[in-house]
Amino acid sequence: MIEIDGLKKLYHERTVLDVPSLRVQQGGTLALAGANGSGKTTLLRILAGNLQQTEGSFCTASPVLYLPQRTYAFRGTVLENTLLGAKDQKEEALRVLEELELIRLKDKKASSLSGGELQRLAFCRLLVRSCRLLLLDEPTSACDAAGTKLLLEALGRYRKKTGCTVILSTHAPTVALRAAQRLLILNDGRIEADGEPQTVLQSPGSPWTKQFVEGWKL
Repeated sequence: MIEIDGLKKLYHERTVLDVPSLRVQQGGTLALAGANGSGKTTLLRILAGNLQQTEGSFCTASPVLYLPQRTYAFRGTVLENTLLGAKDQKEEALRVLEELELIRLKDKKASSLSGGELQRLAFCRLLVRSCRLLLLDEPTSACDAAGTKLLLEALGRYRKKTGCTVILSTHAPTVALRAAQRLLILNDGRIEADGEPQTVLQSPGSPWTKQFVEGWKL
């Protein structure tokens, strides 16, 4: 289980994240939504250990894997990139490259990939390892519809195989509906809505949440 208590992050006295309490059951999938600057990335970075909170505490299962919003390629081929941090997992690396339809590019320089291909490659680097908590920041932002489908299907298989908890941020309602059991909408770092994705989208509750959902591209 992930447990958050009184978690705050301030920048120059401005509160960018304020989550009094949050519990996520082990094995669950939580989607984070909200406008730019709403606190999604800040929350993920704190849980990943990449950013220090100002106040409060949290407890997560480990190991933790984190995919930042800005994906990148290292030197070498697509296969070599997939094996970073998992040199003994070549068979698994070839399998996930096949799964994400990148196997034909395995010997190509990773730096030559398109944005969507690069995002899938970054995801492949995670899939060859196991974790208890998987944090994904806008994992499908550079993918087209076909790429998004591949990535979400692979995510579902990975979660079933490992039993890990998944927290992902997204600007796409379809991703929340397909991938998550629970949807959290943030506004200026605070939780505005929390519930089953379809319920939150159909019955948003507060006027602010209703306006946000109506502006979301369904």
